[in-house]
Amino acid sequence: MASPITPRGRATQRQARVAVLLRRPKLWLVPSVLASLVAVGLSLLYMGGILDPNGSLHRLPVAVVDADTGAPLPGQRQNLGTQVTQAVVAASPVGAVDWKQVDQAQAQDLLASGKVYGALVIPADFTASVGALTTAHATTRPTIAVLTNPGVGSLGSSLASQINQNAAHQASLTIGKELTASPATASVDATTRLLLTDPVAVTTQVGHPIGQHSGLGLTAFYYTLLLVLSGFVGGNLIHNGVDTALGYADSEIGPWHTRRPTVPINRTRTLVLKMWMTAGISVLTTTMVMVACIAVLGMDATHIPLLWIFSYCACLAVGLGVQAINAAFGGIGQLVSMFVFIALSLPSSGATVPLEATPPFYRFLGAFEPMRQLSAGVRSILYFDARADAGLARAWIMISVGFVLALAFGFAMTRYYDRKGLHRLTPQPDPAEEPAPAQT
Repeated sequence: MASPITPRGRATQRQARVAVLLRRPKLWLVPSVLASLVAVGLSLLYMGGILDPNGSLHRLPVAVVDADTGAPLPGQRQNLGTQVTQAVVAASPVGAVDWKQVDQAQAQDLLASGKVYGALVIPADFTASVGALTTAHATTRPTIAVLTNPGVGSLGSSLASQINQNAAHQASLTIGKELTASPATASVDATTRLLLTDPVAVTTQVGHPIGQHSGLGLTAFYYTLLLVLSGFVGGNLIHNGVDTALGYADSEIGPWHTRRPTVPINRTRTLVLKMWMTAGISVLTTTMVMVACIAVLGMDATHIPLLWIFSYCACLAVGLGVQAINAAFGGIGQLVSMFVFIALSLPSSGATVPLEATPPFYRFLGAFEPMRQLSAGVRSILYFDARADAGLARAWIMISVGFVLALAFGFAMTRYYDRKGLHRLTPQPDPAEEPAPAQT
């Protein structure tokens, strides 16, 4: 008579050997391919958008203001303000900068709505101040002002400032050549002649100031990132938690393993349940983000009620999108949603590197990727007095589009699966791995 197999013996029989499993090519194939593709894709996406902002410039919006009211200098048909403006616009590489020639009031409005990254301002007395340099009546050095706009992001404002400073410096050198070649300056001393070679002073000042606790214009980006991550992570936690609670997935926390009884429910009703839970839990996560950022850390923020409503809708739109993608793609849904809401969205957000300073592919993504739309809305609320034309109106429209797409796509896929009878299966152990009955 055969000896009975003890429980310990049966457990030992069921254990697979690691060395044997490692020799199975199929075990390596899928993880290796997916991990490699993700690594290459993320590397190309993130590094490809930031390597050469100056070389990728495409119609970066910058204002130029010619407020010069002086009469043309002797022998010239236009005053120096007009000449400098024309030279600045003509000297820029074709398509690199979108110069907007406006007056001072229009320039301030463009800065206050985040529609330009900076401004170059030629003052009213510019021609008169330059002309006075060749006489004994000079009292001040001619000045051109460069205005920055930190609310559009530190890098974007810095790019515009660099462009404006270079343009102003080249204008100063051009004017200097004309002055030193003029007969009126032939008898000046060496010190004065050296001054005349580069006669224009360039001053830099903030055109539209933001709060001190605004991260140099980066709080809008990081706050938006928090909203997207809250929606993404929260959506996936709800997805996994509901599947576990309904008995369609096992729960393993350290050494503790549980499998709950399966609750009969189709895919469509499961999606409804997850979306309702996403709507409820997003209230909590949105509030916690605002409490941490504003109440605890002291982030500068205005329009608090509007910011909360916008934040909630943004977080909810992402969460609903995650639920729809997970319902449609199943096991790889979390990877797909990671690319949609994180991998493709971050480099095309335009919040750290302006889209006008990225390759065309990123500008294409920025037209619809969620983080671009949401960061524009947050930036408008935080820095630009919640102006609709500063990106808030488009952000609300795109959030609405996101709601509709998430609901339509998610329920279209689950109803299709339900009609086809593709019901979710209850996890079952492999019959081949069941312990053999004890022999007597």
